[in-house]
Amino acid sequence: MTRRAQAPPSPLPQRAGIDPVRLRLPPDPDGTWPDLGGYLTARYAAGAGAEAVVRLLATGGIVDRDGRVCRAGDPYEPGAHLWFHRDLPDEPVVPFPIRVLYRDPHLLVVDKPHFLATTPRGSHVTQSALALLRRELDLPGLSPAHRLDRLTAGLVMFSVRPADRGAYQLLFQNRRVHKEYEALAPHDPAVALPRTVRSRIEKTRGVIAAVEVPDGVPNAETLVELTGTAGALGRYRLTPHTGRTHQLRVHMNALGLPILGDPVYPQVTDPAPDDYRRPLQLLARVLAFTDPVTGTAHRFESTRTLLAWDDRPSWESGAAGPPPSGRGD
Repeated sequence: MTRRAQAPPSPLPQRAGIDPVRLRLPPDPDGTWPDLGGYLTARYAAGAGAEAVVRLLATGGIVDRDGRVCRAGDPYEPGAHLWFHRDLPDEPVVPFPIRVLYRDPHLLVVDKPHFLATTPRGSHVTQSALALLRRELDLPGLSPAHRLDRLTAGLVMFSVRPADRGAYQLLFQNRRVHKEYEALAPHDPAVALPRTVRSRIEKTRGVIAAVEVPDGVPNAETLVELTGTAGALGRYRLTPHTGRTHQLRVHMNALGLPILGDPVYPQVTDPAPDDYRRPLQLLARVLAFTDPVTGTAHRFESTRTLLAWDDRPSWESGAAGPPPSGRGD
């Protein structure tokens, strides 16, 4: 087996906690690209890409592996590595803090608020837990060990050193982390609990909602337990044994118990990205595992709380502003 050559380190530092883009120039056996500017302009011709490339080349924003500024007229060199920073548009600031629960030389565990993305994605780039923590804690090598949905609050693990990243990610890939979630949803005495829900969940890229495939081979499994009630409201402990996209939300919706504040299940809505009035009432409550680097047995529990029972009427009425404890902050 041929091992892929490791990419050289970036000559550019992070910007606002975001790594620069690395580009490796492809082979050009027919000599299609006489110079670098022609190739880059064609590659990024869609939308405003070509205009941005012209600006980067003119202002010295593209460099090679040695940090040398690249110009449009430079000869095209197949296999060369280039680096540059994309423009970072302004984003609404998520006004809720990230709580650091644990930190050692290898591992960082935080309590993420609702509405904050774990990693840069789509329109949430600098306003992501990864970018913010890299800046605030001066940890440029920080990497997520797993992902937590932007709308879900609770525990997220990061590896501090790049050398440890694979070990922590394998914990999740090999299902060696015990995870428990807490959710608030309608209470229906006709739904017999506890029960283990198994189904096949599929998610199409570009489609916001995942779907269950009738009679499909199960690829998702969740233990659902009712831990308390208040009138028509139930508090649930959800223990996933797999990690499909939106798994807990899909399974609760399939039981006829959609999680409060869910903008996708059972019906897709389109709240503004800075509308924090109706947080999804889902919390990553517990992570327990044996540290693969230090051998330490860890159990972490979120310090956040979901919607208090007596906050429910005002929250459901859509009153201005979030409920007093609905953000978990």
